[in-house]
Amino acid sequence: MKRIVSRDNPGYRDLLRLAGSARERRRQGASLIEGVHLCEAWFERHGSPRQAVVSEAGARHPEVRALLARLAQEPVLLADGLFIALSAVEHGVGLAFVIETPRPALPERIDDDCVYLDRLQDPGNVGTLLRTCAAVGVGRVVTAPGTAWCWSPKVLRAGMGAHFHLEVHESVEWEAFVARLRVPVFAASADGARTLFALDLRAPCAWVFGQEGEGLSARLLEAASLRVAIPQSAAVESLNVGVAAAVCLYEQLRQRRFGAG
Repeated sequence: MKRIVSRDNPGYRDLLRLAGSARERRRQGASLIEGVHLCEAWFERHGSPRQAVVSEAGARHPEVRALLARLAQEPVLLADGLFIALSAVEHGVGLAFVIETPRPALPERIDDDCVYLDRLQDPGNVGTLLRTCAAVGVGRVVTAPGTAWCWSPKVLRAGMGAHFHLEVHESVEWEAFVARLRVPVFAASADGARTLFALDLRAPCAWVFGQEGEGLSARLLEAASLRVAIPQSAAVESLNVGVAAAVCLYEQLRQRRFGAG
């Protein structure tokens, strides 16, 4: 392994820039993922990363050693202190991959289930939504410009590997998305005309979920085939968007497995 012990090493400085700068990640078309779970998920779906990075302590960890043995290239070995300065994970095992950020092309025709995220700001919410989509079998997620970047470290941690089971299309304008749709659009809205549990959700559809606080933009609400409300107590004004999305998507899954009604 190539061993780096100096903070001034050019290769290490490149890693620091990649870890600390969203602009740099976009410029390079690369992301940094950490931990055995995420790295294994990447390897099973895409094969060897652009670069593997391991701490001296991590190189002695049995699970890390087993994964590194499967890679096509030798990892970069960092002194423990250098890896800790690079890492965004507390008490991690000392393993990271530099990966090519997946950028799948948006299909010309979308006739399967999908979710569109309208300017969600919180990385935890975005990661939770990606994880929920993967759990219920919705395989396509599209984000509006202004949505938290799906391949940022915080979203990756919240997603817990969901990214590798999804087609994620980022910064897609609503008009470009809806022009390809061949399924109805259901908008989650507190003032929805129909109640979630009164709908038949067994056919494919596109769900749209809006920004924390503001909710969906007016043009998305106007374009929706149906505005859908989740029943709740008057004591609560609204649900967290991650919770609301989970309720909608799991109700859809329930109906498909056990029937509507």
